[in-house]
Amino acid sequence: MNMAQSLSAFFSQNAKRTKNVKFAASCRFIDEETKEAALWEIKTITASRNAELRRESVRASRAGQAEFDAELYLSKLCAECTVYPNLNDAALQQSYGVMGAASLIGAMLTPAEFEEYASRVLEQNGFKTDAQMVDEAKN
Repeated sequence: MNMAQSLSAFFSQNAKRTKNVKFAASCRFIDEETKEAALWEIKTITASRNAELRRESVRASRAGQAEFDAELYLSKLCAECTVYPNLNDAALQQSYGVMGAASLIGAMLTPAEFEEYASRVLEQNGFKTDAQMVDEAKN
C-alpha cells in the first residue's frame, strides 16, 4: 500500500463536512415570515475546541479542589454550537439583560427547552443521548 495514498483520505480538504442541523428550540419564538416556530441552527465543533470548553468549565471548589462544572460546560457547548440566532449579538444579549452567549442561551430558553436543545447539540457532535444509550442497552 502506498503511504501517500493511504494518508490522502485524512487530509483536511478530503474530510466530509458535517452539515449543520436546524431545530425549533422553542415554540415561543415565531418567525415573522413563516409564522411558525423560528429555527435555530446548530453546528459541530472540533474535539480540540470541546477540550477548551471543558477546561474553561473547571472551577475551584470551596475546598480549593478543581471541580468540573457540567452545567457551565453544557451552556458553553450549546452557545458555541449555535450558529443562529447569533448569541454573541450585543442587542440580543441586552434585551435579556445578560452578557455572554452562554448566559444568553440560559436566559432565552426554559429549563425543558434547554434540556432538549442540549440533547440536539450533543447529538450533532456525535455524543449519545441518555435515551440512545438506554435503547442500545435494551438490544
